[in-house]
Amino acid sequence: MAPSKLEQEDHVRDAAFNKAMHKNSSKAQGGLTALMQKDKTAQKAAVEEYFKHWDNKAAENETAADREARTAEYATLTRHYYNLATDFYEYGWGQSFHFCRFAYGEPFAQAIARHEHYLAYCIGIKEGMRVLDVGCGVGGPAREIAKFTGAHITGLNNNNYQIERATRYSEREGLSKQLDFVKGDFMQMSFPEESFDAVYAIEATVHAPSLEGVYSEIFRVLKPGGVFGVYEWLMTDKYDNENTKHREIRLGIEQGNGISNMVKISEGIAAIKAAGFELELHEDLAHRPDATPWYYPIAGDFRYMGSVWDFPAIARMSRVGRGIAHKFVGLLEKIGVAPGGSQKTADSLALAADCLVAGAKEDLFTPMYLMIARKPKA
Repeated sequence: MAPSKLEQEDHVRDAAFNKAMHKNSSKAQGGLTALMQKDKTAQKAAVEEYFKHWDNKAAENETAADREARTAEYATLTRHYYNLATDFYEYGWGQSFHFCRFAYGEPFAQAIARHEHYLAYCIGIKEGMRVLDVGCGVGGPAREIAKFTGAHITGLNNNNYQIERATRYSEREGLSKQLDFVKGDFMQMSFPEESFDAVYAIEATVHAPSLEGVYSEIFRVLKPGGVFGVYEWLMTDKYDNENTKHREIRLGIEQGNGISNMVKISEGIAAIKAAGFELELHEDLAHRPDATPWYYPIAGDFRYMGSVWDFPAIARMSRVGRGIAHKFVGLLEKIGVAPGGSQKTADSLALAADCLVAGAKEDLFTPMYLMIARKPKA
C-alpha cells in the first residue's frame, strides 16, 4: 500500500521543530531526565500530529482509507513518533532499539550485541568497508558493529533529535572518525548510486510505506556485488486481516511503534526480489528453538532473566513496572514537570508491548525475519 507520491522533505522545518521541542535535551543523560526538558507547546503539537492517526479508530472500524492516510504521511508519522518515544526507549530498553534472540542464561546487553554481530557476520562486513545503517536510531547498533568489524558506518535517520544523540554517543566513545550520521528519508536517499559496500537495517524499514520502495533505494546506493541484510518486522502468513483479533494485534503494534502499514512475510520476500536483489538467505529467527523467547523482556517474565543485573530493565518492562511508570509520568505531567502527552505516549508503548507479546505467542508477528540479499555484479 505505497503512497501515490513521497512526502516532500523539509530539513529546515524539521531542524526548527527539533530545536523548539527538544532544546538542549540531546545533551542530557537520557530517559526521563531528557523528557523533562522538552518544550510543552512543541510536544503538544507532536502528540496531536501523531495520535490523529490512531485516536477513536478501533480495529473493528479500520478502513483501507485509514491505512492510506498513514502511509501518505509516513515520514511525518515516524518522525513525530520518535520525537515522543526516544526518551522512553532509552529509559526502558537502552540505546539499541531492537529485539534479539537469547541463549540460555545470556545477559540482556550481551544478547543485544550478539544479534548485531550475527547480522554483520551474515552480511560479511569487514574492516575498511563503507557501510550504511538504514534507520540508525541513536546509533547503538552502528557503534557496536563499527567496533566489532572496523568498518566505517554511516547512519541514516529521519529524526534530528536521534541524530544529535547518536553523534554525542559516538563522540563520547571516541568513534567519530568511524561513524557519521545523516538526516534523510530512506525512501529518497541523497547518496549517489553505488556509494556503499554493504547496507543493513535493523527493525527500521518497517516504517516504510512500501518495502519495495525502500529496498529499491537501498539497491540503488549499494555497489554491484554488495550485500544488504535486514531484520524485518513482518506479520506472518497466519495473519488474517478479516479476523478482528488479528487486526487489533497488528494495529496495536503499529500504533505503539510508529508504523504506517505492516505487511506479511510473503510480501516482504516479494518486495526484496522485486527491488532487484538476489535473495541468498531468509529465515524467521523467532522460530529458532531457543530456550528463552525473544519477547521475555517486554513480557516482564523474570524466569528467563540471564543475570541479576538485568532485573531493573525487566522490572521496568513488567506490567507492574509499566503501571508505576504510568502513574509517575502522569504525576510529573500533572505538576508541570513533564510535558503534556507524556503519559499518553507511555500508554501507547505499553499497548504495543502487550500486542507484540500476543502476536508472538499466536505466531502472527516476527521482529526478526532475516533476509540476506546481494546486488548482482552485472
